Amino acid sequence: MRKIWRLISIFFIMFRYGLDDMAVSYLFSNGIAAFYRKLFFWRGLSRSAAERFRRALEELGPIFIKLGQVLSTRRDLLPEDFADELARLQDQVAPFDADLAADQITKSLGTPPETLFASFDRKPIASASIAQVHFAVLKDGRKAAVKILRPDILPRIERDIELMYAFAALGEKYWQDGRRLRLTEVVQEFDHSLHNEVDLLCEAANYSQLRRNFAGSDKLVVPEIYWEYCATEVITMERMEGIPISQIDRLQEKDFDLKKLSQNGVDIFLTQVFDHAFFHADMHPGNILISTMPESWGKFIALDLGIVGMLDDLDREYLSKNFIAFFRRDYHLVAQTHIECGWAPPETRAVELEAAIRTCCEPVFDRPLKDFSFGLVLMRLFQTSRRFNIEIQPQLILLQKTMLNIEGLGRQLDPDLDLWKTAKPFLENWMKRQPDIRSLIQRIKMESISYSRILPRLPLLIQQALEKNALGAPQTDRQTKLLEELIDRQNQRQKSLHQFAWLAIGIGTGAVLMYFVHLYGFLG
Repeated sequence: MRKIWRLISIFFIMFRYGLDDMAVSYLFSNGIAAFYRKLFFWRGLSRSAAERFRRALEELGPIFIKLGQVLSTRRDLLPEDFADELARLQDQVAPFDADLAADQITKSLGTPPETLFASFDRKPIASASIAQVHFAVLKDGRKAAVKILRPDILPRIERDIELMYAFAALGEKYWQDGRRLRLTEVVQEFDHSLHNEVDLLCEAANYSQLRRNFAGSDKLVVPEIYWEYCATEVITMERMEGIPISQIDRLQEKDFDLKKLSQNGVDIFLTQVFDHAFFHADMHPGNILISTMPESWGKFIALDLGIVGMLDDLDREYLSKNFIAFFRRDYHLVAQTHIECGWAPPETRAVELEAAIRTCCEPVFDRPLKDFSFGLVLMRLFQTSRRFNIEIQPQLILLQKTMLNIEGLGRQLDPDLDLWKTAKPFLENWMKRQPDIRSLIQRIKMESISYSRILPRLPLLIQQALEKNALGAPQTDRQTKLLEELIDRQNQRQKSLHQFAWLAIGIGTGAVLMYFVHLYGFLG
């Protein structure tokens, strides 16, 4: 029932802010839209559609705010007024009370902020979906930024995640592409990322890791974490000074080279993905600054590391092969890689998949960002994957989202940026470094502890494996397992049908209640 009431609440908030009116105006003729407005004429929709959309996302909660943040980076897809309003969700979400922030610090660190710090600014400098930031000065004089988790944020996130799981289960059951897209696994990835994000100690550890990865870099600087002032709900870090990357006018006033900045941004992203396999996965403009501090002038500043992505060696090898093949327009290699990795069914004809990929990608080569959209390319590739029954890999969802963020940043800094020419030399050099004898020796040294433990036991392990293979598993065990799997599938099918029925009843009941509540309010 909790899921049903949450669903009714979502529809009620959307109705109250007139998002249904926006949808009707977009989907239907002017006559139908005018009739619909007259039907619900008592609603006061004096604010602009863009502001109503932004306010609705704020009220719906953190997951919807994050959706707005992603949309805000795609100015090529949105009207200007919508993009400007949604950009406020990056760091201008309505803040929570300063007394609650002080109580959170006292509860987490055991000392009131006025005692803990030399000074503490009760007015937040930035506020987002999960937390807000206050400036402070440590007792040794170091300037700091204190990030404080929003009170009671976890129950709100878990409530919406439960709803996403329900929709994912229904999608996998009743939508023909649902199982191929592995919707439940995608929600699990999102669930895992969000729970890491609300554990601020996890974010602090991400800062430390990224700072080590880019120690001595001439392109990126990461704030230092002050661990003695950190807890699960509060973290304290070095205060950074810079200009948000979306404020192009201010960057130009400071005479920053926007073309160089855009190229550095691509290089930083590729370094994170391929050299470190650890990347900032929430790179909207509110989280990226250009430093104005003398010691790091012109470098990128990475903030808000609650969501990071990690790749294993197989993922990196797959991605590098595909990127290099794309840059060389070797579509046959792309198709062959998909089949060899098991992403495409083994019976797929490589020449047919090659032709489909060529159709998607060929139109965008040798064109600057302003003349094409990664979003459109990804949509075409999605349609191609559906035709060939290619499985979507959940572990790469964050990477795909980050690539869209990078495209949005690139469009703002330098619309003439050629991503292909910028990325190709980096990836070619990375591929050349992989078989290097030094890297092989380094890997052997790293694995030597495991080898020393396994090698003495190797004869016994081989004997046990051979005996197990000779005896085989009892037939009754296999039959029992098959029967249990059959019963589990049947139970899951019945559970999904019950969920679908309750959701349908809830939506219908909510719609009727909303109509009569608003009608009673108008007549009264």
